[in-house]
Amino acid sequence: MNNRLPGLHLKAEDFIPATAEEKESLVIMRDSVNFWRDGLRRLKKNRVAMVSLFFILLIMIFAYVLPSFWPYTYDQQIRTSENLSPFTYGEAELARIEAGEKVFPHICGTDKLGRDFAVRLMMGARISLTVGLVCAAIVLVIGALFGAIAGFAGGWVDNIMMRFTDIIYTIPDILLIIIMAMSLKPALEQLVTHKGFLWLQKLGPNMIAIFLVFALIYWVGMARITRSQVLILKESEYVTAARALGAGSARIIRKHLLTNCIGTLTVTTTLQIPSAIFTESYLSFLGIGVQVPMPSLGSLATDAVKGMNTYPYLLLFPAILISVIILVFNLFGDGLRDAFDPKLKD
Repeated sequence: MNNRLPGLHLKAEDFIPATAEEKESLVIMRDSVNFWRDGLRRLKKNRVAMVSLFFILLIMIFAYVLPSFWPYTYDQQIRTSENLSPFTYGEAELARIEAGEKVFPHICGTDKLGRDFAVRLMMGARISLTVGLVCAAIVLVIGALFGAIAGFAGGWVDNIMMRFTDIIYTIPDILLIIIMAMSLKPALEQLVTHKGFLWLQKLGPNMIAIFLVFALIYWVGMARITRSQVLILKESEYVTAARALGAGSARIIRKHLLTNCIGTLTVTTTLQIPSAIFTESYLSFLGIGVQVPMPSLGSLATDAVKGMNTYPYLLLFPAILISVIILVFNLFGDGLRDAFDPKLKD
């Protein structure tokens, strides 16, 4: 008997149901992952981003961990050790070495007051990074929410909110910081008398004013970028489907619009970090940055400009550190964009 079907090159045995083992051998499926796990998987494949993340972690350790183990403090003045070059000692330290004591070297030299410059670089990096990270977080939260609401609402709501941002643009930020710092000083002096707010005394009114001004002014750029993205994304099919399924406006903004803006938001946020560091730097140059003797990278560079010809290393070290911080955050931001942007999925 011919087992072939007429007109076809098939056998009747080809239609026998497959066994369970045969079915499993033919099923090739990728493990189900959510948005964040998939983004992290793609981020790990980006070598430049991972190297940048490694340097960011090193800078974090340098700024937040290493000062606790350093034998000098940022405000400690060592007599006869003023303006020392790297790996040199003052007269008193040389006498201690001759007496058999072990003296830790000044790896980056000392400043005009005899303070170890390496630990001041660490504390300066800590202050600058804190300003950059906190201000970037403030800008991200306020700007992204404001821009997403304006773009999603549209119409007269969008017009009013955007005209409000235009007014914010006209406010001089430096003048506002000076006014707020002066007005906050008496209130801060009263507030730090309470034990729970003593940490504000070290922060100082100038730094608090910087944070407040970023919350009041600097979010407008993020809001405009987010609004432009939402205006495009809200016409997409998945937003229409979400509306048809009964999803509320808050859920659509949070789960669909902002999620698909993640690439733009991450890049803009990482670029905001060096921008905030530069803002704090020139404010320190004007004398309205961190309180003395607390250093920042901007104030260290400003103090070093006066003796640039005589002690160039005092300017070189903070300048290199600022450049490295800006570079690694920019490269890492590009890696985050490539990893978490849904339009770039492989």
